[in-house]
Amino acid sequence: MANLKLKDISNLGEWNEKELRKLKMLVKNRIHSFENSAKQAELKKNHPLYKMDDFECKSLLENILTAQRKLKIQQD
Repeated sequence: MANLKLKDISNLGEWNEKELRKLKMLVKNRIHSFENSAKQAELKKNHPLYKMDDFECKSLLENILTAQRKLKIQQD
């Protein structure tokens, strides 16, 4: 199982496909929470998205998609 709590989200180029996929799901769920809920769940300090707002999550999602495309190109 990918342990995202120990990973550095500022360097997604070192992540593998499984870790990127898991982080993408977390980010999409968090963005959905921002859009559909007046009050979002408080995240723990060791959570990768701790203290991230809506804009930061959307920016991170773009970075994840870019990293996934680069990883796919490297594998081909």
